[in-house]
Amino acid sequence: MTARPRQPALALALLLLAAVLSGCTEDSEPHTLRVLASPELVDMEPLLDELQDDTGVELKLDYKATPDLSGPLGGYDLAWPATDRSYLLRLGASGEPAARPESTAVMRSPVVVGLTPRAADRLREGVPGGRLSWADIADAAAAGTLRFGMADPRRSDTGRAALVGVATAAAGTGRALRAQDVSCDRLRGFRSGQTLTGASSRALIDTYVRRPDAADALIAHESELLSLNAAGKLARPLEIVHPEDGMVLSDFPLLLLKAGEHRAYRKVVDWLHRDDVQRDLARRTWRRPVAQDVPRPAALRGDIGNALSYPDRPEVVRRLMDHYGTPGRDTGDHVVFLLDFSTSMRGSRMAALRAAFADLSGADPSATGKFARFYRGERLTVVRFAGRVLGERTVTVRGDKDLRALESFVAEGGFGDDTAVWSALGHGYRSASDALREHPGRPLSIVLMTDGESNTGLSYGEFTRRHARLAPGARAVPTFPVHFGEADAKALRRAADATGGRMVDANSSSLSQAFKEIRGCR
Repeated sequence: MTARPRQPALALALLLLAAVLSGCTEDSEPHTLRVLASPELVDMEPLLDELQDDTGVELKLDYKATPDLSGPLGGYDLAWPATDRSYLLRLGASGEPAARPESTAVMRSPVVVGLTPRAADRLREGVPGGRLSWADIADAAAAGTLRFGMADPRRSDTGRAALVGVATAAAGTGRALRAQDVSCDRLRGFRSGQTLTGASSRALIDTYVRRPDAADALIAHESELLSLNAAGKLARPLEIVHPEDGMVLSDFPLLLLKAGEHRAYRKVVDWLHRDDVQRDLARRTWRRPVAQDVPRPAALRGDIGNALSYPDRPEVVRRLMDHYGTPGRDTGDHVVFLLDFSTSMRGSRMAALRAAFADLSGADPSATGKFARFYRGERLTVVRFAGRVLGERTVTVRGDKDLRALESFVAEGGFGDDTAVWSALGHGYRSASDALREHPGRPLSIVLMTDGESNTGLSYGEFTRRHARLAPGARAVPTFPVHFGEADAKALRRAADATGGRMVDANSSSLSQAFKEIRGCR
């Protein structure tokens, strides 16, 4: 007897087979995603073919990502920056009801300093324990003994992260920067040492490889500096320094810009998070795996150190960019110091003033002192006054010799009777007017220190009338009074408000602290 086939069972089997084959065909068909990527991620190219083979998803990376992913994003399915912090700040401040995109950290790297062996040895000589900080880097830059390269923070994730790290360390608060923590006086000395820049850290490194004598240090992601060392393009490898006062950590997140591509996005993320892929990423790109238990090269096994917080308000980042200015341009401000040398300043008060100038000349070993010191390229005018102007000296800082000359000028000479505060300030604005005619683009400010009330010379009213007749550029120069001793705080504050400056009270701290706080900076 011949068995008859079971038609319903056979049909069901064929349907199941067709469904399986259909699913395999769908998953195996190449699916392309356009990705707006950080220029740093060009080192991911060798892995993209493996990603496509394993997942069927092709990533086409366009290396044009800016720190806040500005510009049209409609042509991209994903974004892959070094960090999404600036983008999320921009998104939150836009006022548009845009949903926060899904974001997944892929790998990590701190922003660190790569020093030539000679520069590293020189820096460590003056640092107890030899553990270098951003303050040490800023101090050496201000003194003119360290030249560094850093990507432009306006155009590069790496440059911006580096600047946030430096400014956070300079603030010394241990928390995310606030607007009041950001002032140019904490950044100008550091920036005076920058001799190389680039639109991206990759462009910066390419320039350094061609011109290694142009800088003693590079500030970039740890991964980029380790890759540079491994490439053998330098005569001697850079020494990687993780600043003791903390670093900003980038996590290279993959962002989903088009919700309709969620399935493909998850395939990519899951593949990138596989242990074998994370291990391969660490080996090829020198970035740290997001999973702590994934094996990594010896150079990546050490502790990252203190991770600094990123600002949580976009105006803080904008203020930081404005104060840092344009890399490559002259950073030398001009500050006119008007110092009271009336007889009431004899003794301990004059000793405090001279100590304050010594601290600003590099004698203060504290982190605050290293960030606030006089710096190479800065122009300084010191005017000694009592009932009249007793002396005046101007130097442009090129080295210790100029700073010693300024200290000597403050230390020498006698005192005078009476105190002509407003006549001295009028003299300061005449000096400012002359300086602006000579160097119209140089930022200029006036610092006025007195320990008593004005009892001779111009009245405050006459000073304001003369000030109003100045040319617009000179009239815009701010005055920063330092209130000391029995000086008239109300009158000094009024002068600060009228000229766009602010007053600092040295009686509540010290002259040294007051000068460090003010430094002629808005």
